[in-house]
Amino acid sequence: MPLDTQAQAVLDTMAAANLLPYEQISVEEARARYNASQLGGAPEPVAKIEDRQIDGPEGPMRIRIYTPQGMGPFPALVYFHGGGWVFGNLESHDAICRALTNAANCIVVAVDYHLAPEYKFPVPAEDCYAATQWVASNTAAINADQTRIAVGGDSAGGNLAAAVSQMARDRGGPNLVYQLLIYPVTDYMPDLPSYRENGEGYYLTRADMTWFWNHYLGNEAEGKNPYASPLQATNLNGLPPAMVITAGYDPLRDEG
Repeated sequence: MPLDTQAQAVLDTMAAANLLPYEQISVEEARARYNASQLGGAPEPVAKIEDRQIDGPEGPMRIRIYTPQGMGPFPALVYFHGGGWVFGNLESHDAICRALTNAANCIVVAVDYHLAPEYKFPVPAEDCYAATQWVASNTAAINADQTRIAVGGDSAGGNLAAAVSQMARDRGGPNLVYQLLIYPVTDYMPDLPSYRENGEGYYLTRADMTWFWNHYLGNEAEGKNPYASPLQATNLNGLPPAMVITAGYDPLRDEG
């Protein structure tokens, strides 16, 4: 299948900008570039948006609660943004969370987890698990249905959602009913055809992924931990069903 014409246009625009690769600029510069991009298009209106601060393992963290039109209680999706564990925040994925709220008619709770390299593995994953626990313990306060809590995310956020699903199973809760994994990172630098075929020229590169992993992990051995690399898990029993979305020209395609 040929590359989508809209995707090709984006790649052409980026190539014309002649931007330095992430590994050649500082983390601060890379974050500013990423966060300036408008992901998900124009933001859709939703019935209600509320920012809160909750306690996490490494201190306070922000969440943003999106509520759709209607009476509720609504299903809840705890959403973890992408950005290689290094980039992203509540603003970068605002339009995406709004769209999910309206399309699924559910509450979306976006999590502003602590980022690497300042906070390496397992801190982002533990933050996301703590936020999921908070949602499960506060369903009445946010008009959510305690029996319908899901987790989701894109790219590194998909990695975190898959990790949180394992944590919830291993730690006795909360009970999750679904995973939404959008082109997720699921294994530490696997030698797969999609890395060889798509490692250059399609925005995310193999070099980028090496850079992200080096910032996220304290050492290579942590790449074998199933909370860092969900595909390394020896037992996937008892996990909630998942929708896994992959992209044909993505280096992450095969691990998804």
